[in-house]
Amino acid sequence: MIKTLSTRKRLQLAGASAIALSAACLAPTAAMAQDTAPSSATVETIIVTTTRREENIQDVANSVTASSGEALAPFTEGGADILSLGARIPSVYAESSNGRVAPRFYIRGLGNTDFDLAASQPVSVIMDNVVMENVILKSFPLFDVAQVEIARGPQGTLFGRNTTAGTIKFDSVRPSQETDGYVSVTAGSYGTMNLEAAMGGAILEDVLSARLSLLSQHRDDWIDNGFTGENNALGGHDEMAGRAQLFFTPNDSFDALLNVHARSLTGTSAVFRANILSPGSNSLNGNFVRDEVYYDSTFNNPQAYDNWGTSATLNFYTGSGLTLTSITAFESADGYSLGDIDGGNLVTGPGFIPFPSETQDGIDTLEQFTQEFRLASDDSQATTWQVGAYYFESEFDITTVGPNGGFPPSTTVRHDNTLWSAFGQVSHQLNDNLELSGGIRFTHDAKDLIGVVTSIPVTPVSVSDDQISWDLSAYYDLDDRQAVFARLARGFRGPSIQARDVAFFSQPSVADSETSTSFELGYKSEPLDGRARFNATAFYYQVDDLQLSAVGGAGNLVQLINADRGVGYGFEIDSEIFVTDNLFVTAGFSWNETELQDNDLEVGVCAQCTVLDPDADIDGFHEVDGNPFPQAPDYILSFTARYSIPAGNGGEWFAYTDWYYQGRTNLFLYESEEFYSDGNFEGGLRVGYAGELSGGQDYEIALFARNITDEENLVGGIDFNNNTGFVNEPRIVGASFRASLN
Repeated sequence: MIKTLSTRKRLQLAGASAIALSAACLAPTAAMAQDTAPSSATVETIIVTTTRREENIQDVANSVTASSGEALAPFTEGGADILSLGARIPSVYAESSNGRVAPRFYIRGLGNTDFDLAASQPVSVIMDNVVMENVILKSFPLFDVAQVEIARGPQGTLFGRNTTAGTIKFDSVRPSQETDGYVSVTAGSYGTMNLEAAMGGAILEDVLSARLSLLSQHRDDWIDNGFTGENNALGGHDEMAGRAQLFFTPNDSFDALLNVHARSLTGTSAVFRANILSPGSNSLNGNFVRDEVYYDSTFNNPQAYDNWGTSATLNFYTGSGLTLTSITAFESADGYSLGDIDGGNLVTGPGFIPFPSETQDGIDTLEQFTQEFRLASDDSQATTWQVGAYYFESEFDITTVGPNGGFPPSTTVRHDNTLWSAFGQVSHQLNDNLELSGGIRFTHDAKDLIGVVTSIPVTPVSVSDDQISWDLSAYYDLDDRQAVFARLARGFRGPSIQARDVAFFSQPSVADSETSTSFELGYKSEPLDGRARFNATAFYYQVDDLQLSAVGGAGNLVQLINADRGVGYGFEIDSEIFVTDNLFVTAGFSWNETELQDNDLEVGVCAQCTVLDPDADIDGFHEVDGNPFPQAPDYILSFTARYSIPAGNGGEWFAYTDWYYQGRTNLFLYESEEFYSDGNFEGGLRVGYAGELSGGQDYEIALFARNITDEENLVGGIDFNNNTGFVNEPRIVGASFRASLN
């Protein structure tokens, strides 16, 4: 799995991914390694904060994967963004139909395909202890990251907001009294440039420290517009981001961490391609050309977003071991994306759109304010507890408009959301082997929609709900290196409002709250005298009133709906092993089965594809009862390996590779012969030298390739009238240099 390691060289061994392999595969490999090449290396103790306390990942009664920031380097150095986490961690998938903004995450098959900028998601993204609720905020770029933690299953007690599927938590490298930093420079194909730098250290000894982190990414436009004859018209991007932190530690009873961060992005939104699927097939046809589109517009799908935020985390420590924590945060964002959503004016194919279909959606002055208070007991006691309260408020305008004043007419709607909750959690060490835990959270969630400037009258919409989330768990140590756990949890996602259709002369739609109840059994171990880690979890969950987004039909509308229920079950495996001191392998596997359960649920379907679901009423709407969830891979298999050769003077030559393989993934609520993917895979390779400069700084020089086999994978579609789809990133080949600044 992706993991944190104790030294820089071992961080490189972990490489860049969460990986997968079955238990049956791991055991023979481990046995062979023990017989032929004993290793003195051991896997590192990984500390996570899934329970809002610092704990060994092996001691947490939950399915959790953790990754160091340096382990993400092979992805980000090639220009990749936060979507690179998808399909490289068991049971975790990610996709977007909006370029480098508005990522959509799925855990154990549960997610949300809604592309509206106000969409809520059942996977909560948390950055530096702040919930990033809006999809634009979730896309903040990854740089100078200390650790990423993925907690699967409902996390509705301690994190609460919209966590029926789980949480993805990012923690930046914090300032310290020791001077440290790094610089990383990458150059690759398509003019890809990536620069990262960070520097931190003491300002006042033992009192004040600071850290400044910077990111610059660039890629040239590389896709031609064959319709207008413009070469290199789209496909590129420029992104700048920065983060400044101050850590104030005046005495043993108080500390404060202040964080200010910002990002500016300009570039190309999603590249939609018309008629790249033939009726009866999900294989890309001859209309697909990687570096060419046929957009009947000179705009070429631009997007631009700016956002910034700030937070203050204050800790007060009492003499009795209590800790009072306050986290105050503010986030703001503005921007837009324009898309030729019919995929261009390419006439060859099953469908043709006889008019321009280009739409721009943008967020105006998004403002999010959050406040959390938490009181926690001393960690050293047999019984530990924490209680707290949380407040969330956001407001923003979404404007939908056609380019040059065309259709659709300019429409602006305002979304307001206010939420507050109170929570508590307690754990008790019953004996040397058994720990029991339980928690509860009450949440009030209210949302309002009003039309600010609209072409038709919009009736204001207000929705709210009060819900209780909870969890119960038991963790049992079998011995010093093995443990089992059981967990039962309930999560809650508040009601949602979808207003994009207002621009197309339809009223908003509403989805009621969804609740998820999950049960999981897990096994955690560090066999072979600590040279390996093997964690496995089996799970079953049921979601009542599952929120879904139905897109398409004769009116090409976007409507929120609820299914009576959805169920999911399966298992996931995280594993890693030092085969020898020089060969480190990580592997993992997840199998997820999902099913919609609603005898009365029917949705509109694509006009030019082969729909497999019945239309009992012969009204053009097809039944989806029994179908898998959309964008839910039935399995994910991934793997990494790193081999090093010592070169003297503390240096080494190394080779690192990572691969993932994704099983069948249905793209929409209905099933068809066209809109699914099966067998998508990608691989990467890095070869280079790591050594030490005369001043003691570590450095690394490497050649790399992302998507080394240049796979052309269908990753999404638009069920318009012409089988429009979009694909993965092309192969990127380049070189990188990284050095510490200690």
